[in-house]
Amino acid sequence: MSGKIGVKMVDITEKPEVYREATASGFIRLKKETVKAILEGKVPKGDVLNVARVAAILAVKKTWEILPLCHPIPITGVEVDFDLTEDGVEATVTVKTTSKTGVEMEALTGVTVALLTVWDMVKSLEKDSRGQYPYTLIKEVRVLEKVKQASKDDKPI
Repeated sequence: MSGKIGVKMVDITEKPEVYREATASGFIRLKKETVKAILEGKVPKGDVLNVARVAAILAVKKTWEILPLCHPIPITGVEVDFDLTEDGVEATVTVKTTSKTGVEMEALTGVTVALLTVWDMVKSLEKDSRGQYPYTLIKEVRVLEKVKQASKDDKPI
C-alpha cells in the first residue's frame, strides 16, 4: 500500500456562521458511601459538583488547545448539570455557539473533564486497601444531540 498519509485541519473558510448546539453526557460509577458523602458535603477536597462544573466550563473553552484538529470557536453558552444516583454521578454538558463548525467535541471534553474532576475529588473515598480503584468507572460518554440552524429561532438545518 502506498500513498501519502497526512494530517490537516478541515478548511471551514467558506462555511456560513450558524447557531450550533451539542449536548453530551457520561457517568461515573462510585461507591454508595461516596455518593452519600457528595450529597452531604463531606468530601475532604470540598464541593465536588461545583468544582466539576467549573472544570467542565474551562475544558469546553480550551478544547481547541488540547485536541489538535479542533478549531478555536466562540463559546456563547455552557450548561453543566449533574444527576446523582445511588451508584454514581451522571454529567450532562450543553455547549452553544454561533460558528462555522459544531461543538460536539467541546461538549464531550466538558463531560469527560467533569467526570475526571469528580474522580479526582473523591479518589480517597474510592480506594481499596491496596490503593486501587476496583469499583470506580467512567462510562457511557456520548453525544446525546446536536443542533445546527440558521438562527436559534429557526428549525434545524
